[in-house]
Amino acid sequence: MEFVEKKISSKVTYEGKVIDITLDDIELPDGSKSFREVIRHPGGVVIVAMKDEDTILMVKQYRYAISQVSLELPAGKLEKGEDILLAAKRELHEETGYIAKNWKSLGYINTTPGICDEKLYLFFASDLEYDNPCPDEGEIICHYEYKLNDIFDLIKKGELNDSKTICALMRAFKL
Repeated sequence: MEFVEKKISSKVTYEGKVIDITLDDIELPDGSKSFREVIRHPGGVVIVAMKDEDTILMVKQYRYAISQVSLELPAGKLEKGEDILLAAKRELHEETGYIAKNWKSLGYINTTPGICDEKLYLFFASDLEYDNPCPDEGEIICHYEYKLNDIFDLIKKGELNDSKTICALMRAFKL
C-alpha cells in the first residue's frame, strides 16, 4: 500500500503572528476521506556552537507554553524567505554575542510531523569570536558555557528535555 494522503482542499482556520492553522480535507490511501489540522510554521535554526573542543554555548530562557525555564542550544525562527545559514549566524549573534568563522550543516529535523510542518535546520559552529549579544525585542535570554559531559549528564538524568537541543547534539556528536 502506498502511504500517501492526497489533499482535496485546504482552508486557513487561524492566522497568527508566527503560525497559521489549516483544515485540510484529504483522501486516504484506501480511498476514504478524512481531514487533517496542520500548524504551518516558517521553520527555524538550531546551533551547536563550540567555544573550544570541550565547551558548548547554551541559553536559558523562560518558555511560556511549558511554564518553565528551559536550557537549550541557541536557536530561532526563520524570517520569510531568509537564507538558513544567514538565519543561523543572526541567531547565534543575537542570543550569545558570538560570531563563528566555521559553519557546517547538520541537516534538519521535523519537530512534530503529526500536526506541524515546522522544519528546524541544524548547524555546527566553531572558531568563535565574542562581540555582544543583541536579543530580539521581548526576548529575555542569557547565554552560558557548559562542558559537553555536563550537558550529556543533564540529558541522561532527564533534566534537559528540549528536543531540538538533544537532536542537534546527537547529529553533531553522532551519539
